[in-house]
Amino acid sequence: MLVWLADFSATFNFLNVFRYITFRTGGATATALFVVFWFGPAIIASLRIRQGKGQPIREDGPESHLLTKRGTPTMGGLMILSGVLVSALLWANLRNPYVWVVLFVTIGFGAIGFYDDFLKVTKQSHKGFSGKARLTIEALIGAAACVAISYVAAPALSNKLAVPFFKDVLIDLGIFFTIFGAFVIVAAGNAVNLTDGLDGLAIVPVMIAAGTFGFIAYLSGNANFATYLQIHFVPGTGELAVICGALIGAGIGFLWFNAPPAQIFMGDTGSLALGGLLGTIAVAAKHEIVLAIVGGLFVLEAMSVIIQVTSFKLTGKRVFRMAPIHHHFEKLGWTEPQVVIRFWIISVVLALVGLATLKLR
Repeated sequence: MLVWLADFSATFNFLNVFRYITFRTGGATATALFVVFWFGPAIIASLRIRQGKGQPIREDGPESHLLTKRGTPTMGGLMILSGVLVSALLWANLRNPYVWVVLFVTIGFGAIGFYDDFLKVTKQSHKGFSGKARLTIEALIGAAACVAISYVAAPALSNKLAVPFFKDVLIDLGIFFTIFGAFVIVAAGNAVNLTDGLDGLAIVPVMIAAGTFGFIAYLSGNANFATYLQIHFVPGTGELAVICGALIGAGIGFLWFNAPPAQIFMGDTGSLALGGLLGTIAVAAKHEIVLAIVGGLFVLEAMSVIIQVTSFKLTGKRVFRMAPIHHHFEKLGWTEPQVVIRFWIISVVLALVGLATLKLR
């Protein structure tokens, strides 16, 4: 919205700064951080009163969780989403269709997660929204977003899959691009959801991925940088850096309250929405495969669940002591801070590997 102030730069020279994505990204980060800091305590107090017993804790999980996490309210994603939405609407260029596509997925996935959290809290059960129904709605939202991205993208890139490490390789997926893109978005949302199991575990890797993809989106949307790096120029995606900046600011604010011992949990409200946001930006910027590298921690968490369930159904045996894999390491004797910080380190390393793909062509 504030980008419109640049239209008056002929009269007021200093307003020209609002044209710059970098300036507005910084403004979005600061605004989202302020919103979460300012309204966070009130939101936590309200959720604590309304939820009573808070998020139900798994009886088969690490024993310490029954003592340290019981009674903690969930739906902290409302804090993050409030900061992201307010900041994005204020600082992003609302004439850019990519902005609305990303916000559409973020709000849609957030609504699904909110309903799931609501059912879990009110029933005090881990059985929330029907898994099949939830995935179906997520897939429809993701597919709608991919159709919109195909329509907005330049004809040379529409329905195409870019392959990292190869500067000229584009695979034309045709109508299957919608299916593939929707899978990326849904998989990202649910992978982040599975990662959100310890205090601070999910939000920092999400911020790392957001910073990485904000940088990638900015470079992809700039013709000069894209030509220099020999990556595909995707007009308009640079504006998504503003949303990534808003996510980083809101994430920092949320981490203040989510740091151990957490005052609030992110819940499905936040994890589904943030994963969907990252997945949509990856699809828009033509870096879907790079998302699997940068978000490798999320992939690892999701694969551990898939392997565990498949192994148990086929052989009756478990590969891990507990899935997702962060609980496996807790069962091995790692303390919660050890698991969280070591997983953060892995996220940083994977982000650097993902950024390396921009130059290795």
